[in-house]
Amino acid sequence: MDRERWDRQVDFILEIDREKQIERQTHICGYSRREGDAEHAWHMALMAWLLQEYSNQPVDIAKTMVMILIHDLVEIDAGDTYAYDEEANRTKEEREKKAAERIFGLLPEDQGEKLRQLWEEFEAYETPEARFAHTMDNFQPLLLNDYNEGKDWTGHQVRISQVLKRNEYTETGSSQIWEYMKELLEKNVAQGRLIDDRKEKSDDGLQK
Repeated sequence: MDRERWDRQVDFILEIDREKQIERQTHICGYSRREGDAEHAWHMALMAWLLQEYSNQPVDIAKTMVMILIHDLVEIDAGDTYAYDEEANRTKEEREKKAAERIFGLLPEDQGEKLRQLWEEFEAYETPEARFAHTMDNFQPLLLNDYNEGKDWTGHQVRISQVLKRNEYTETGSSQIWEYMKELLEKNVAQGRLIDDRKEKSDDGLQK
C-alpha cells in the first residue's frame, strides 16, 4: 500500500462527509425538514439509473451517476446557492471553481484530476451524460415541490418565468421527462403555487 496515497484518499472521504450538513431550500416529501445536499445527490443518482431509458441519447450510466454524486461537493466550501437567488448566482461560478480546486485537490493527483474533469463536464452541459444529469438535477426538486403542494415555491414567491428559465435546457437531456415536468408546472400554476407572469404563449408549450 502507498500510504501517502491512502492517506489522501481517506482525507477526501472524511472531507466529503461535510456535504451531509449542507441544507438546500427544497424540503423532503412531507415537508418535515429541508433536504440535505448529500440526500439530493443520492436521490438524483438512483433516479438516473431508473430513468435512463428516457434519455435522449444513450448514456454511460456509471459515469452519469458518479457525475451526479460529485456535482455538489463544491458546496462544502461555496454553500448552496438557491436557484432563484439572482444576487448569489452572480458569484456562484467563481466560488465553486475555488472550491473544486481545493476539494478535488485533496485526492491523489490522478483521481483528483479525473473527478475535477467530471465536475467540469457536468458544468459544461455538453455531453449526453451531463445533459441527462442536469435533467435529473432539475426534475428531482420539481417532483418534491409538487408533492409538497408547492410550499417552497410559494414561500419564495417563485414565478413561472424563473422556473422556465432555469429549465431552458432540460429538454436536451430528456424530452419525455420535460414533457412530464411541464404537466406538473402547468398544474401548479393553475393552483396558484407558482406566480403566472407570462404574457403570451411561448414555444415551450405551456399554456398562458
